[in-house]
Amino acid sequence: MKQQGVTLIQTVSALAVLAVLTQLGAPAYVKLSDDLHRAAVTRDLAQTLRSARGHAMLLGEDVRVQALDDAWGNGWRVMLVQDSRVLREQRLRRPLQIAANLGTTMTFTAMGLPVNPAGNWLAATFEVCTRSAGTSQHQVVMASSGRVRVSNEIRDSRRCTDAGA
Repeated sequence: MKQQGVTLIQTVSALAVLAVLTQLGAPAYVKLSDDLHRAAVTRDLAQTLRSARGHAMLLGEDVRVQALDDAWGNGWRVMLVQDSRVLREQRLRRPLQIAANLGTTMTFTAMGLPVNPAGNWLAATFEVCTRSAGTSQHQVVMASSGRVRVSNEIRDSRRCTDAGA
């Protein structure tokens, strides 16, 4: 008689191989997913800073960018300084550790120049840190002229280590 279907031994063997492959693949998938999330947040933050600068120059008014809940990793809000009207707010669904060499607030003047709350010109770097803290592969770099760029170089970061502690 000709066999139809699979035997119990074949089914259990196939499930065992599937379980092993799942155990090996799950950490790689989580790492890839986290890296894609960090890259997307980096691009969004850079675009927000560019947009805020553009609004400041277009409207001829100061525009403030501030961290939500005093942490850049929670998200950010863009608002007009004059009347506190919110232009954009982005709250991150999955909070991250974002270390920056400035406080939680910065302003673009009507000329498009970034300044700190004291009114001094400002250059800033936002580093989107890895979960393990200590390294950063995604950075948003803002020059004192207001130009914003994204950098994707892997570097050890004292700011990421200090923020994680």
